Amino acid sequence: MEKARRASHAGSWYTDNPRKLSEELEGWLRESGLTKSPDVRGVIAPHAGYSYSGRAAAYAFGNIDPTNITRVFLLGPSHHYYTSKCALSTATVYKTPIGDLTIDLEVIEELKATGKFELMDIRVDEAEHSMEMHLPYLAKVFEGHQVKVVPILVGSLKAESEAMYGQLLGKYVDDPQNFFSVSSDFCHWGSRFNYTHYDKKHGAIHKSIEALDRIGMDIIETGNPDAFKEYLLEFDNTICGRHPISVFLHASSQVEGNNARVIF
Repeated sequence: MEKARRASHAGSWYTDNPRKLSEELEGWLRESGLTKSPDVRGVIAPHAGYSYSGRAAAYAFGNIDPTNITRVFLLGPSHHYYTSKCALSTATVYKTPIGDLTIDLEVIEELKATGKFELMDIRVDEAEHSMEMHLPYLAKVFEGHQVKVVPILVGSLKAESEAMYGQLLGKYVDDPQNFFSVSSDFCHWGSRFNYTHYDKKHGAIHKSIEALDRIGMDIIETGNPDAFKEYLLEFDNTICGRHPISVFLHASSQVEGNNARVIF
């Protein structure tokens, strides 16, 4: 029996008009001017409202060559629900205004069988925006292709838990038919976030923020989870997807000779 997760943020965080949404996504992807590459096996893309992040996200999703991909693992942070674990969706399908994405129930059962994951109530699932903001892009990029998704809500994990979940997901990174879509914004700056790091040598505040984020991105691109952890300890940058990113880095490090590219 179908159990659908509604596109609960459509009409507020992005348009719920299928034609307009499709045109926006196609336009942003076209404007990015990117060439699709089969070497790109994962993206880290934002989850703010599309009026803020839609155009920027195209520079991640525009790299995806959907030809040989049959499954997308979607890792997103939890903004409203506290858990010290990772949680699996209980839905069978994720709705979007431009097409539905089927959940890979076989892989969900495999992960559930490890005993390390909790199950996400549908209300928790629909309240969270971090993974939903990737769904329209995935529906557009994989339009006409048979693909299933494996949504994983990543809680507030300790370092050893990040490594453990990464180890569990490592075998999936090793399969070239799998793709990873990791949801994260980067620096949240200002008093409301209790974060006002400012290095004056970069000039304006926004330049200091950009420099800080680029240091983190460069470290992530090395694929070294320990270096990323050291960066977070040093700067305490308010990267809301730090745990999903860390899990993915640990998963990637399980694969011997992994030359897969991760794109922001």
